[in-house]
Amino acid sequence: MTARREPASRRERPAKPALTRQGIVDTAVRLMRAEGLEKVTMRRLAQELDTGPASLYVYVANTAELHAAVLDALLGEVDLAAEGAGEDWRERLRAVLASYTRVLFAHPQLARSALVARPSGENYLRLVERVLDLLSRSGAAREQVAWGVDKLLQDATAAAAEHATQANDPANADDWDALARALHSVSGTTHPAIEAHMPALLAGAVEDRMRWSFDVLVNGITRTPVPTTAD
Repeated sequence: MTARREPASRRERPAKPALTRQGIVDTAVRLMRAEGLEKVTMRRLAQELDTGPASLYVYVANTAELHAAVLDALLGEVDLAAEGAGEDWRERLRAVLASYTRVLFAHPQLARSALVARPSGENYLRLVERVLDLLSRSGAAREQVAWGVDKLLQDATAAAAEHATQANDPANADDWDALARALHSVSGTTHPAIEAHMPALLAGAVEDRMRWSFDVLVNGITRTPVPTTAD
């Protein structure tokens, strides 16, 4: 007589954890760190979470919103205290923006995505709050400070996207050498302005250029009134 098989109880199977927006974002961050941002799609994420893509749309509207949420999660790594920069508001602001740039620099694809992403999470709000607070200590008008935050974050984001991409591009050195040769070989007859500004066009370390760019922006923000609409 054949022994009767004991039926497997469903209760013994491990239940899948309930989906949450935070769990989805945490999984997306882990996936990005392991495989890169291009792998963070709704379909790939659904596979990781053992569910269907349609289930994710209840919590995240689309891939762009997902990438913005991943960006916001990583912004939690930005050093907003900047205590090592001393008490001067300008140096603290410089340190906060440098920390923000380093976070993006560590993830080149995310840095490029950040140029168009519109994060609105708590970490992004903390960053904006901190930059506003420090820049307002300059004594500039409220409108200048408010508009200035956008320019400072935009410049830091663009710098991170550019340099992170170049650092991970095997052809970057060749491209730079080709540009340098082209600039050095121009004729003063056809390109007098380029010739007059060589070799300064190519001079300066990245860190020095970034510090100069910061000073240019802060000086301009604090000294340039925002335009007023004529009645």
